[in-house]
Amino acid sequence: MRPPRAKSFNTTGPCDPQRHYMLPPTPRIPQARALIDMDRYFVLHAPRQTGKTTALRTLASELTAEGDIAALMFSCERAKAAGDDVGWAESLLLDSIRAAAARSGWPDELLPPDPWPQVTPGSRFNEALSEWSRRCPRRLVLFFDEIDALQGTSMVSILSQLRDGHNARPEGHPFPTSIVLCGLRDVRDYKVTSGGAPDGSNPASPFNIITKSLRLGDFTADQIAELYDQHTEATGQEFTKDAVDRVFELTQGQPWLVNALAHEITFEMAVTGAITTGQVEQAKERLIRARATHLDALVARLHEPRVKRVLEPIVAGTVPSMDDSIDDDVSYVHDLGLIRGPMDLEIANPIYREVLLRVLGDRTARLVKADPRSFVLPDGRFDLARLLKEFVVFWREHGEVLIQQEGYHEAACQIILMAFLHRLVNGGGYLDREYAAGTKRLDVLVRWPYTGPEDERLMQREAMELKVWRTNRNDPLPDGLVQLDRYLDRLTLPTGVLVIFDRRPEAPPWKERGGFEQATTPSGRPVTVLRV
Repeated sequence: MRPPRAKSFNTTGPCDPQRHYMLPPTPRIPQARALIDMDRYFVLHAPRQTGKTTALRTLASELTAEGDIAALMFSCERAKAAGDDVGWAESLLLDSIRAAAARSGWPDELLPPDPWPQVTPGSRFNEALSEWSRRCPRRLVLFFDEIDALQGTSMVSILSQLRDGHNARPEGHPFPTSIVLCGLRDVRDYKVTSGGAPDGSNPASPFNIITKSLRLGDFTADQIAELYDQHTEATGQEFTKDAVDRVFELTQGQPWLVNALAHEITFEMAVTGAITTGQVEQAKERLIRARATHLDALVARLHEPRVKRVLEPIVAGTVPSMDDSIDDDVSYVHDLGLIRGPMDLEIANPIYREVLLRVLGDRTARLVKADPRSFVLPDGRFDLARLLKEFVVFWREHGEVLIQQEGYHEAACQIILMAFLHRLVNGGGYLDREYAAGTKRLDVLVRWPYTGPEDERLMQREAMELKVWRTNRNDPLPDGLVQLDRYLDRLTLPTGVLVIFDRRPEAPPWKERGGFEQATTPSGRPVTVLRV
């Protein structure tokens, strides 16, 4: 008899309880069972790699095992190739249903008809599900995974056929008693696509239940601890409480990131002994540098017009557009998992914040030729003052061209300085960035570990605030000093740096920019002001 297979932290595809550490899936969607019992059609949505497929697969197995329901999850991903070809899309979806049913191990009486009814394309999917429901001795429940794969006319046709079948049920027409559409998007998008109104005014749409649209949430700090405790119980290797807290702080519970950090530490880094915050920081850096598939998928979205329209004011700290279409764009970016919520225009977590600025600053970083090691002082601390002087030289030489080339034009200054800092600090230290729409600033904390005179491990901390002087606005210095004061107070630091970028047409010539001055915050802290 083989010994039990060692479990691991999963970062690819659905979780398997025999192979992976995982939290119980169905408690993460507590309303789903009640909606299915009410014979409702609804949407489960969440960003990619958050556990949707695992949760639905488990729920389907549990429902079927009870004996009254035949619940099947299948993927719509194959149908993406069909594009607007409705007949081909129907065939691919029905093939996926048959394959999923064959893998289920169900008795013959629960399986779909073979062959499917042959009717006019555009009606075939409705007739197929109707015939299967007529023959099946149980209530039929279907989970459409990756529903976003359907394109254009094919999406309209399939959703319209589901709507027709749903509305004919009160007349005795056999059809699945409950259907769940699972994908990235919220119910509003499906209602519009299937002919409904986004405000819920069209009762003909079966997706007119926006208040019942379910979103799979991120892990809580306690759930992260519970997940990591499974590894401790299996191997004896402990995640310290500080390490778990740091994981939650960096990820805000995003499931893929939570698993990826643990996998990086326990497998790729092969850490032995208790896992500490230092190793969590190291794993974060390795993940970001490697640009894992999950992170690359997010990066690929950054220059989509809808995404840029939401993210650019977040990075720049400006007020986003207030026209009617911005709500749809914000909902879309939230559905992608890039921001915390539709009413909270902040990047979803610190790892995404860092990835976003690093990617946007790649062009700048390639132009930074200074040796990072040359900024380390004899006592091991980082020479921030010299870095700022070097940035002035860099800004005078490259700033004008880089601003013109930057796709996120309103946030160009912040992106360029962040890229410069990253290139020179991240070799031995860390950058923590805070930014959000409407704040009119970007806060930066440089953390630099070094060894003290008695071989003790110390951490140098340097705080900076970035502001932009825009056309027809007053000098941001007074507001900047107030905001920097609050930031320093929160960090319990005695001093900091305020960087003011001048984007006005009347700004000094580029070769004359880069003046340093001393100022005092409202609470009396001495600070350095750099105007560029």
